[in-house]
Amino acid sequence: MSRSRGRRGELPPSQETIEKLEKMVDACNFYEAQQMYKSLSARYAASEKHAEALDILQSGALIQLKHGQITCGAELAVLFVETLVKGKYSYNEETLGSEKHTEKRSCPLKNRVRKMYEGFPNIPIPEHLDDDDDMQKLSEALVAAKVRVEGCLSFLRAAIKWSSEFGAPKTGSPQLHNMLAEYLYSESPEVDMTKVSSHFVRGSDPEKFASVIVNFMGKCYPGEDDMAIARAVMLYLSQGNLRDANNLMDELNKQLEHKQLELPDSDLIQFIKYLLQALERDSFPLFKILRQKYKTSIDRESLFDGLLDEIAEKFYGIRRSGLPDIFGDLLRFQQYDNNINVYQKQLNKKSHMQSSAPPYDVSAGFIAKVVFHSSATNQLA
Repeated sequence: MSRSRGRRGELPPSQETIEKLEKMVDACNFYEAQQMYKSLSARYAASEKHAEALDILQSGALIQLKHGQITCGAELAVLFVETLVKGKYSYNEETLGSEKHTEKRSCPLKNRVRKMYEGFPNIPIPEHLDDDDDMQKLSEALVAAKVRVEGCLSFLRAAIKWSSEFGAPKTGSPQLHNMLAEYLYSESPEVDMTKVSSHFVRGSDPEKFASVIVNFMGKCYPGEDDMAIARAVMLYLSQGNLRDANNLMDELNKQLEHKQLELPDSDLIQFIKYLLQALERDSFPLFKILRQKYKTSIDRESLFDGLLDEIAEKFYGIRRSGLPDIFGDLLRFQQYDNNINVYQKQLNKKSHMQSSAPPYDVSAGFIAKVVFHSSATNQLA
């Protein structure tokens, strides 16, 4: 041993430590190796050698995951993110090299996070079960899937939090939200489409989101397909993101057409189509009519009313609480409401006269009428 390496407290090169610990894992000494990964990476970090600590933790996470040690791998992946925070690494930093580290690293941080994410296994749940042995296998597979999902979620949530504090948008990295949404959908024993959707809408891939929804439509219970679509669109809109809401609908139509399928034929889907048109036209009166007319469909999920309140605030500045805004809204839209009432009376009268006609629905022509009269009212105000 060299004199410099023999000095008390001197840390060996990180690659030497990595090779030693990998041999321990390959020998199935998982617990002992885990404790060494944690203690040695902490020593490197305490010595301000954050880049070396990151190398050790990434290597440990990947090899533990490779050996099926999900809990150990997830723990080291979370420690990797915590070290990013301690080292104040920027989400936008191109490499691990920085002013305080002379040695350049070739792998961007975002790619390293993705590499660890891809290390979490994707294992399908067994199907076509017949006997007790199969049921036992299913039970074990469900427990294992829950462990995988919880481990990956703890890692990606930590990474999203880091990204939001160190250079990504305040809601976190869109790419990390995409990863979390995809893993939730593909690996959860019981898919929660609300959680899946909430991450996809903070992501950056409406095309992938559409493919997940189309896949879900092929295996969900009756009545869940249109709700999944409506929820996705309204979640985008509640963030003020009309562009991706429209992109999602376009992509859904394209992918369904490719499979020779169509969007569900339901009042809720009709509502979503008209809602998008109303927001394109900046027509608050039509927005109010749609909420009233399709109330039964909207009430199918308690989340929808709250999302529509947020949409009204984002697109029309109509806040859900506060007396000043309520009074302002009443004054601003009093004339609009008068026009709406006239139209509704005319429609009811026409419905009585033509009892054989189908129930009245909001048509493109009616949209044009409302927009025209809203514009005229603005000019008179």
